[in-house]
Amino acid sequence: MSNRCARSATTDGSASVTFSTRWRVAVAVGAVALTGSGFALYSTAAPTPLRAALGTEAQCAAYGGLPAGWGADTSAGMVRVPGGDFSFGSTKGYPDERPASSKPVKVPSFWIDQTEVTVAQFATFVKATAYVTEAERQGGAVVFHQPTDAEMNARPYAWWTFVKGADWQHPGGPGSTIDGMGHVPVTFVTQADALAYARWLGRDLPTEVEWEYAAKLGQRGDTLDAAPRDGAGKPTANYWQGIFPAFDAKQDGHAGLAPVGCYGASPAGLHDMIGNVWEWTRDPYTGPHQPHMNGDTAAVAAPFHKPNQGMVIKGGSYLCSPDFCVRYRASARESQEADLATAHIGFRTVARDTR
Repeated sequence: MSNRCARSATTDGSASVTFSTRWRVAVAVGAVALTGSGFALYSTAAPTPLRAALGTEAQCAAYGGLPAGWGADTSAGMVRVPGGDFSFGSTKGYPDERPASSKPVKVPSFWIDQTEVTVAQFATFVKATAYVTEAERQGGAVVFHQPTDAEMNARPYAWWTFVKGADWQHPGGPGSTIDGMGHVPVTFVTQADALAYARWLGRDLPTEVEWEYAAKLGQRGDTLDAAPRDGAGKPTANYWQGIFPAFDAKQDGHAGLAPVGCYGASPAGLHDMIGNVWEWTRDPYTGPHQPHMNGDTAAVAAPFHKPNQGMVIKGGSYLCSPDFCVRYRASARESQEADLATAHIGFRTVARDTR
């Protein structure tokens, strides 16, 4: 979740891959074009989708974090989303989710990552490019921990702390590692970091409309505005059950980050669009904000970080709880400072199908 929401009762280590000549040629010869919104993929033939077999605890635990065909196929780990129209936003959530138009929004077809980008995938990018993330350059990032009663009484947002030396390779700060975490979503990445990775692959970040369309595809009705659970009442996404931030009952099977793909796929074939980590989009945040909870990560980072433009993040995270923040829904949106890295935000990429 973002803990930036009004209280409401409503609603294996990083791996190395050398990209093949075939893949590089596919990107170099007519595959990538610079558009007004960034890089987009132009396909002259329909790529063959190569995706990981995920959706159960055993499968996600065994997954190494690199999809089949990684390094040899431009669409490795991606799902094609057919074009169509949908109702953008919701009338049942927070005021900032109200539909921008009474008419359905049309969306062209595109490809999107089957899962959130993993630590293993991001590590191949860093190894190939020597990229240094903004958190590494800034010297720290915002880390979550479960606070004590004394900490809760001492300051607001006691669950957030700006930790010097925290970054994607050191998620708990100096001394912590990503060993054995190749299959979890990469976090502590800013929007610029996510865009750099996407452009390395000849892709882009989704717009808010694209992201929400993909998350809602094949679903409709009241279930889109409710906590995701199966017929037996078991959570079907990684979000907080219990009393936030003191007690996580982990009825969903995970406390904190889960490996990608532990829960069943959406009708579109996508995993973890709801929960686990918030996901960056390309879009600046516009419209109403929640009146008193926005800026919490920025507030704890204030001595070390200057406020920056807010960008739209989508999907909620492992911190989103029914008693504090009802953001584990496709229509939910939040504003996040573009260059502030935190523990609960990751991303996935898109490739626009212009055939």
